[in-house]
Amino acid sequence: MQGLVTKSTGSWYQVKSGDQTIDCRIKGKFRTKGITTTNPLAVGDIVDFEMEPEQESGVITNLTQRKNYIIRKSINLSKQAQIIAANLDLALLVVTLASPRTSLGFIDRFLVTAEAYGIRACLIFNKLDLFSDEGLEILADYQAIYENIGYPCYSVSAKDGTNIDVVQNLLKDKVTLFSGHSGVGKSSLINALLPDLDLRTHMVSDWSDKGMHTTTFAEMFDLPQGGYIIDTPGIRELGVIDIEKQELGHFFPEMRELMNQCRFNNCRHINEPGCAVLAAIEAGDIALSRYDSYLSIYNGNDTRA
Repeated sequence: MQGLVTKSTGSWYQVKSGDQTIDCRIKGKFRTKGITTTNPLAVGDIVDFEMEPEQESGVITNLTQRKNYIIRKSINLSKQAQIIAANLDLALLVVTLASPRTSLGFIDRFLVTAEAYGIRACLIFNKLDLFSDEGLEILADYQAIYENIGYPCYSVSAKDGTNIDVVQNLLKDKVTLFSGHSGVGKSSLINALLPDLDLRTHMVSDWSDKGMHTTTFAEMFDLPQGGYIIDTPGIRELGVIDIEKQELGHFFPEMRELMNQCRFNNCRHINEPGCAVLAAIEAGDIALSRYDSYLSIYNGNDTRA
């Protein structure tokens, strides 16, 4: 039998097969070829399984080949990684400019990871209902940075429903990952998209201005218009993994376009003469914040929120 992993709790997996959802476990040691991760299976995986004798549960026997996956460093185990989700059509990063603030560096690390694993990404700026006139100007500046390099940006309010219909249309017939810091309103946004779910939400902590975790495990939900959304635990930090320094520039689209114009084939885009990327930064054609993120990741300072 074959099915789709719709929830992972670490030791048990919910597998959807036809109209049934079956609790499954892994038999013995289960290794994913070529990947060292804390979780061998992830939501979105397609697996083979068999029912246990005289039980209503199953045993997963095989993982089918993934078309892609998105991954991050484990916070407590720096040499290991965690697969957030697999077989994605779209990755949405839910962003807030305050309560809590999502830094440009965090956004860039998420987008680099999506680029590296071949996943289309876009940004959802939530809590539009809280924006002052000054905040709207900052929002426009943020959006311009990313729209100019090909990342769609959408402004929404999960609280009052602004532009929720736009997001609904975006998700149709796709497997979409929802990610972001705790407190940015992922669960509220999913509740606005799927009111019958009634996911738990939590106020942002006053003393730390950081969100409280309300989603404990990744979980996939069916969309009425076709497709699935995957809700994930809030990410405080996002470490980029498995990207060689000489490859990093390829995952910044605005740098990738210029790299073949650099004087040297092995240009690091740091201090080399004849570097087209540095010239574009000097001319204002590449956002300085994006280049700062490039240097941060290049130098290994890539886990700050």
